[in-house]
Amino acid sequence: MIANYHTHTARCMHASGSEEEYIEKAIAEGVKILGFSDHAPFPYPNGYVSTYKMTLDEAEDYYKTLSFLREKYKDKIQIYIGYESEYYEDLWDAALREWRKFPPEYLILGQHFVGTEYDRTRATYVYASCGRNELLPEYVDTVVKGIKTGKFTYVAHPDIFTYGGSLGEYERQMSRLIEAAISEDVPLEINLLGISEGRMYPRLDFWRLAGSYGAKVVVGCDAHEPRRVAVPTEIGRAMDIVSKYNLKLSETLELRNPFL
Repeated sequence: MIANYHTHTARCMHASGSEEEYIEKAIAEGVKILGFSDHAPFPYPNGYVSTYKMTLDEAEDYYKTLSFLREKYKDKIQIYIGYESEYYEDLWDAALREWRKFPPEYLILGQHFVGTEYDRTRATYVYASCGRNELLPEYVDTVVKGIKTGKFTYVAHPDIFTYGGSLGEYERQMSRLIEAAISEDVPLEINLLGISEGRMYPRLDFWRLAGSYGAKVVVGCDAHEPRRVAVPTEIGRAMDIVSKYNLKLSETLELRNPFL
């Protein structure tokens, strides 16, 4: 693995290890480019505090810690500072204003909710037993809107939605997502966390469909602990998917500046 752009930190409250431990593991595995993309902080309304993201107050430490380590390890590895973020349309402009204070160099689109995380009357976590088949079109709508902002470098785990309905409807909806990604030249991620934990994604139905469209893909570790950076057996399984479905693999990416 030349590059991994999907790495978390303990600030998200469900990852462990220091930033330096992730970097040293990447170097040991021969990774040349390591991007940190912890869950992005949002200016939530009504005092809501996320249970799986850093807060806005932690953004400065995130930025400065990684900037220091980038300089320390500059002769061994290239470090980038980014965020993995949902697309919340009503908070988007305010979020970008906040992020400019300590600006990420790239964004990954990781849509974990249908509806808004902070409104529990509407929110549905898309990878959970509460995922409902009828919400798949709304999930795809949201991801497509996010892609079309032009702000995201790639889409993380696009196949994360737990869907148990008909294959025909799944393909009809996911075709819209794949077509949007291709039209905006945004790669789709084969997610190694899903492989390592035996999750329902990577979903082969999705990747077969993506291959039929000629979609561009990237492999992302989604590492929440240092030992999960660039695990050879997991990378091998991802490469089997790339080969089986004739996917167009991008080993390195041109990062999109979200403030342009």
